[in-house]
Amino acid sequence: MLVRLSSVEKHSSLRRESLAARRRRTRRRMPFVLAVLLLLLCAGIIYELNQSVLRIAHVQMYGADQSYADIATLAMQGKYLGLIPRDSTLFFPASRIRSDIIALHPDIAAVSIFRNGFTGLSIKVSDRVPIARWCGSTPLTTRGTFSSSTCYLFDASGFIFATTSALQPVNAFAVYEPLGDVADPLTSTLPNALDLPSTFDFARQLATLGGSVAGIAIRGDEVDDYLASGTRITYLLAHEQDAFTALVSAQKSVNLADSSIEYVDLRFNGRVYVKRQAVGKP
Repeated sequence: MLVRLSSVEKHSSLRRESLAARRRRTRRRMPFVLAVLLLLLCAGIIYELNQSVLRIAHVQMYGADQSYADIATLAMQGKYLGLIPRDSTLFFPASRIRSDIIALHPDIAAVSIFRNGFTGLSIKVSDRVPIARWCGSTPLTTRGTFSSSTCYLFDASGFIFATTSALQPVNAFAVYEPLGDVADPLTSTLPNALDLPSTFDFARQLATLGGSVAGIAIRGDEVDDYLASGTRITYLLAHEQDAFTALVSAQKSVNLADSSIEYVDLRFNGRVYVKRQAVGKP
């Protein structure tokens, strides 16, 4: 009886050791099996992504020159890591397409991209709105007459995107401001772009007092508004409300509609300094 029990115990011990060994082998094989399965899965996905039913075959443009589609097509050439096609409907480079189109056409403000089924792409562009003209660093004027140097259009953000063309800007006056060491003004941004809305508001307010602004020159922290009459109005940048309040207070003695005033200085804390034209001077 004792011998029989000892045999059973030995057999049970061998079975436990055999089961533990199989489990260890299974655990050692599991990473390899998972790696093979993952590799097969990735290979299957890559294979499907390379099929024509999941690749963009045509690009359609809305409201723009169809040649822009060529830029998008060029951006989708090639493959990611040599495996996944760039023209895949799931992984096409939307950001690169936008940046490439805008880089070649700075007059475009935004590019919207939509999938058109599984094999098509639709692109819509939005043009920049010209707010005014930038005509150089410093105006060359003689009593309201401005130089005819080349001017450029810029948008509400101060971004210069085109030379003066058939496009009519929102504001008729010209803007003058140094850009610094810039070889080509195109694609540059005006240094005081954030202050332009209030600067333009002040220029439009002057029209209510009889003064039509022909040009605005920004010089550091000072602004010169040149009226069509030849009068120059100077004030501190970003202090438009103070300048306008002071000018309104002196409205009875300041006539902006004619050419009797050479300049009005509004830089000094609500005070209005006026220099009138010399008698007999045009």
